[in-house]
Amino acid sequence: MRAGYSFRPRFWPWLAAALACAAGIALGQWQARRALERQALGREFDAMLQAPAIELSSASSKELIGKHVAARGVFDAARVVLLDNKIRDGRVGYEVVAPLRLAAGAAYVLVNRGWIAAGPTRDALPVPELPASEVRIDGLALERLPHALESGPPPAGRLRQNLDVGAYAAETGLPLLPFVVEEHHGAGDAFRRDWPRPDAGAERNEAYELQWYSLAALAVVLAIVFSFKRVEPR
Repeated sequence: MRAGYSFRPRFWPWLAAALACAAGIALGQWQARRALERQALGREFDAMLQAPAIELSSASSKELIGKHVAARGVFDAARVVLLDNKIRDGRVGYEVVAPLRLAAGAAYVLVNRGWIAAGPTRDALPVPELPASEVRIDGLALERLPHALESGPPPAGRLRQNLDVGAYAAETGLPLLPFVVEEHHGAGDAFRRDWPRPDAGAERNEAYELQWYSLAALAVVLAIVFSFKRVEPR
């Protein structure tokens, strides 16, 4: 007689498989929710940028944070700040932040104009081109600029790691609006404006979701496989 197999499930392997399966399903569902949340934020982001821009004035307040805004004014080229260590496609560069004096009133607003590449050495900083005449900018009003880790007190000067709106207003004496404009629709200049989107990472969440569901299924398959015992013929 030939040897056969008998299905003899045991308590502890099946308990471990049940726990692993439940954990995999729960984590897969969490990743699915995160992907849906990011995708919803992306749709809201696109709708907001397609909506008519709100014109800035000296009376503009924090209520505009997260809104599509626009302004006319003249850049203060003497107070341009380069935010250091900004990477695009593996290249080191700077984000260029400049105060814009609003045509409508005496207030200023900080504008993140975009990214420029660093030069071959750090001995000479790039000089970004800023129009000397009145311009119109539009983009997204942000509460603050992205913050990088920094050891020691923040330096003053043209090259910095971080820039805080309130601290910069106190340092320069400029009447700054309480937010930063991330410029989006500039054209005909050297700045890159491929800003991070709020739905960035949704594809990664979906990939993790599939991995967790696969691990849950694998736990059940392994429990079934190891429940079969070889039975020797008598």
